[in-house]
Order: sequence, then C-alpha cells, then structure tokens
Amino acid sequence: MPLSGGRITPGVVRVGRTVRRAATASSSFVAELLDDLQREGFTGAPRHLGFDTAGREILSYLPGWVPARFQSWTDPQVAAAGSLLRSFHDATRSSRLAGRHPVVCHHDPGPNNTVFAAAFIDFDTAAPGDPLEDLGYMAWTWCISSKPTAPPATVQAAQVRVLADAYGLDAASRSRLIDAEQEHAYTSANRKTFDAALD
Repeated sequence: MPLSGGRITPGVVRVGRTVRRAATASSSFVAELLDDLQREGFTGAPRHLGFDTAGREILSYLPGWVPARFQSWTDPQVAAAGSLLRSFHDATRSSRLAGRHPVVCHHDPGPNNTVFAAAFIDFDTAAPGDPLEDLGYMAWTWCISSKPTAPPATVQAAQVRVLADAYGLDAASRSRLIDAEQEHAYTSANRKTFDAALD
C-alpha cells in the first residue's frame, strides 16, 4: 500500500505491519539511531527491522494519524509534541551518535512527521545538534503562522510558551528560542510579543 506525503524518499509503501522505503545516504545513521532509541526505551519512533531482498529499509508501522497539511493546533497537542521532543532528546543526550553535540536532533519535527502525538517518523535529516535547532523549528511549524486566518500574535506567542514549558526549556535557553525559530521562517514583526511570552 503506497504511503503518500513524504518529501525526501519516494516510493514508501506499507507491507502488513511494516514500512518499506528505499535506502538513502542517511540510512546507516538512522538505523543506528533507531536501535539506540529502542535500547533507551524511547517508544516514540519506529523500530528499524533491517533490509528486505530489494535493499529497502524495513521499519515498524506506527498506526495513527499524520496530518497532510499544516494548521492550527490545540495547546494540549502542542504540549504533547514538546514533551515528545524532550523525551527524544533525552534518549540521545551525550550518546555516541551525538558526539560533541548535546543531542541528536530530528531536524524536521513538524506535525507532518508526527504520528499524533505519540511518535516521530522520517528521521532522514537526523544529525547531532543543539536542542534549540529542533525546538525552534517546532515553534515555527506547530505554533506560528502568517496566514490571514491565523490567531493573533499574542495567542501564537502564548502557544510558543506552552511548547517551551512542555519541553522543560531552561531560562537561559528561552532567551534564544525565538532566534532559533527565526532561522527557519519567522519575521521580526511581532518579536517583542514572542519574547515577552517566554519571560
């Protein structure tokens, strides 16, 4: 059964309770990462089950809903995503794969890569990094929108705080969160509103 929605790896299919996808340059790292996460008891990611005779990766299938498009999310959904990200980072903190960096980052923890809201999928861009790389990206994709129908900036800013609180972000890192988010897409028009919400 073809699975749609992916931007990086074409031809992803479901076979029974598994997902099959073409191997990429990142496959070895992802396999090691998923194995490490399993050993650490992190359940918010698929298991890597090896390769099939066609050379495709075999991953466990995670049942649930993965949204097809970006939209507004409730505070509980944002909080669940923040908690999930923290658990993922903690499972990789000071690990061999993180190397000299604090954690391994997913680098694309948007709603489109989340089985709501219990697991992340599509670890193609995972690599060692700083937690704010993921958290800034998550603030942008989960909390902030420039659409005419989007909630007011004050409401969006409050939701960024929900995310930071759920993640357990310390005070020093909060002062850098909006800078991290700006590296992705946010414009500075409402910068004071967002900074004030995190104080």
